[in-house]
This record gives sequence, structure tokens and C-alpha cells, in this order.
Amino acid sequence: MRLNSQLKLLAFLVVTLLLAGSRGSLARAQDASSSQKQQQNIPDAPSAVRPPQPVAPARPQEVPSAPEPQPGAGENQQSPPSATPPQANPAKQSDTEDSQAQPTKPPSQVTTAPPGKSPASSPRDQMYTLTSNVNFVVLPVTVKDQNGRLVDGLLQKNFSVYEDGNKQRISLFTSDPFPLSAAVILDTGMPNVAWRRVGPTLPALEGAFSQFDELSIYTYSNVVHKVTDFTAINKKLDQVVNTIKQEEQGSPGGAPVVGGPINSGPTINGMPADPGAPAMINSTPVRVSHVLNDAVLTAAMELSRRDPTRRKVIFIVSDGHEWGSNASYADVLKVLLSHNVSVYAVAVDAAAIPGLSRLERLHIPKLGEGNILPKYSSATGGQVFPELTREAIETAYQQVTREARNQYTLGYTTKAAMSSNYRTVDVRVDRGGLFVYAKTGYYPLPPARH
Repeated sequence: MRLNSQLKLLAFLVVTLLLAGSRGSLARAQDASSSQKQQQNIPDAPSAVRPPQPVAPARPQEVPSAPEPQPGAGENQQSPPSATPPQANPAKQSDTEDSQAQPTKPPSQVTTAPPGKSPASSPRDQMYTLTSNVNFVVLPVTVKDQNGRLVDGLLQKNFSVYEDGNKQRISLFTSDPFPLSAAVILDTGMPNVAWRRVGPTLPALEGAFSQFDELSIYTYSNVVHKVTDFTAINKKLDQVVNTIKQEEQGSPGGAPVVGGPINSGPTINGMPADPGAPAMINSTPVRVSHVLNDAVLTAAMELSRRDPTRRKVIFIVSDGHEWGSNASYADVLKVLLSHNVSVYAVAVDAAAIPGLSRLERLHIPKLGEGNILPKYSSATGGQVFPELTREAIETAYQQVTREARNQYTLGYTTKAAMSSNYRTVDVRVDRGGLFVYAKTGYYPLPPARH
């Protein structure tokens, strides 16, 4: 009896030790599993090659889902639905869903204006905006000494500009040379004697311009003919100039005979030998038109459409006679002054003779203008070079282009006015003994249409 009780006690102790050992193994297994999970959440050490990866925030424990099908297992194989734990914490699950469903706050958008622009103003700001239309006046100015040489080295403080008697503030000043847009007008109706001197000089006229200039050529007598449009100095222009030079130009010249013994038939005792011959006594000669105004107007309208950054000039080789143009001098001058076009001229034939050129400036009614080249050049700030010989004409070509390109450029801002109002301009230099060549006035351009 006593032996049985001892065996029972011994069996109980063995069972107790076995149960305790199994519980300890189970606890150690659970601790190892939790330690492994914690090690998986630890980020890797920083690498010298790969940039550091951001550490993912701690997420609530999720129930593992069923494994995805392995590739190549077959198209008909389907993955089983994910298992749901039978006992889940409702409060913890609700917090997880709220954190996932809550959208992230979008970054604030800052509106910036593009470079060179400003944000659109409100209607309230536009109510108090005052608009003032202004015109910017550009004045090419040539300054010479008493010997006719160009004067350089002047500064802005040496110049004064007056408009309608009121001194203006100069806001633009430069002495840099400008490329030229030049319209060359050749008078093919001048007398033959004068054309024989002008024709051979045309290649020198072309050589007076640089590679940065652009040139167009017009001829006129009783009509205006545009020979070539604006183009750079090239071989095509050489061919055009040579063609004009070789063509027979000019007019016979001399006074027309309308009566007298030279123009009548033979006479006997003062009576015509042939009474049936027509008499030409007291007949009126037909005057051939010489449309200089029309030629200048055509060239000025073409120049008005050229690049405004270029110096615009009209270069005339003529005797200056005008007769029969549709355009008047006043109308042409308004176009020239409105578009800042200067007129330079080489006066030939009678216009180059000092005493005779002064007489030809007089306007005799019904006989046209004698020489209007000085009127155009003086009003637009250009110059006239009276030359008689071929060598002098070629020298004048070089002088004209040099003076037109190398000028002082003054600019000032003035209030806008009607385009029909003429405004006088007076440019002065604070040094004595100098001569200033600039336009004497201008017509404001009409406002642009938008």
C-alpha cells in the first residue's frame, strides 16, 4: 500500500516536469518568433553606393494573406481567397481603416508671374489707371566745322533740342554708326552731256555702301521705274548697275525751236516758196515732264516699311528739275518727316554751277521748279553736293554715305498730337564755329490701330 502511493507520487512529479519543460520550450519559441519579426522591421545599414532609403512608419499588425500563385504554375490555377482571423480587435481595425482612408493634405499652390509679366490686375485697379499717349522723336544730327570736316567727340551735354521753342530733355544719345537703308534715285532725263559724266560713276556709287547696308534703285524721267528692290551689295546688284550704265539715257537738251527762219521752209522776198507748207509760227512746244516729286514719294513709302533700327536715306543724282508730278512738294515732305527719312543729293549739270543754281531755285509759275534738291535736303537734315566732273561725283558718293552713316543720334519723348500738326525742331551745340545739320521739324505719326 505504501509502495503504490510512492509510485503515484513519482508519476505525478514526472508528468509535472514534462509539462513544465513543454511550456518553457513553447515560450522560447514565441520569444524567438517575436525577435525575428522585430529584426525584419530594422532598416538596413547605409550604403556608400545606394542612397539612404526612408524608414517606413510603423504599421499595425496585419493578418498574412494567402500566397500569390507562382509564375508558370498554369493559367487555370486560381489563388484561394485571403483568410480572415476569427478573432480580430474591432477597435484596432477601425483605427487602421481611418488612417488609410484619410487623404493627405495637398501642398499649397503659389502662383507666380512669368518673367517680364505681371499678374492680371483687378477691375478696381483698372479704374484708377491713367493712360498717356506719347511719341518718341529721333533726330539724326551731323556736325561740321568751318572746313566741312565732321566733328566727333561731342557729348550729350553739348547738345540742346527745342521743339516749338520749348527745351526738351534728351533721353537718347549715341554716336554709334547705323547700317543704311538707302533708296538711290537716278535722273535718266538729264541732258546727254550730264549723263555721260554720271553713267560711268555708277559702279563707284555701289562701292560707297558697305556689306551691312541694303540698297534699292529707282530711275525717273517722265515716269518712275523701280529697277530693284532692297537688297544687299552682291553680284546681282552689279549686273543691274552695269545695265543702267550701258543704256542710252538722257535727253537732247537745248531750247525747243518754235519759229523763225531755222524752223521755216525756203522763202522768196519774205514769202514762203511753197505756200502749201504748214507754218509753225507762234506754236507752243510740248514740255516733257520730269517727275522728281513722284520719284521721292515712291522711295519714301518703300523706306517707311523697312527696319526702324536702320538709318533711312534717299540718295538722288539729278539736276533737280521738277515738272508734271502728281504729288506736291508739301505732300512728299510730310511723308519724309513722318518716317524720319533724310534726303542727300549729288547735283549735276546746271544745278552744280554756283550762280546758276541759285537762280534755278526760283519758282516761275507754269514753268515748274528749277532745282528743289536744296529744299528737300535742308528740311530733312541731309545735304547737297554740287559736282561737275566725273572724279568729283565719285568722291561725293563716298562722302554722302560716310556722313549718313556716322551721325549723332538724339531722341526725346513728347506728347502725342494730331498727325497733321507740324512741329518745329531746333538742334543747338554749345560750341562756336560749328554747323549743325538736322531736320527742321516733323509730323507726328498717327496712332497705331489695334
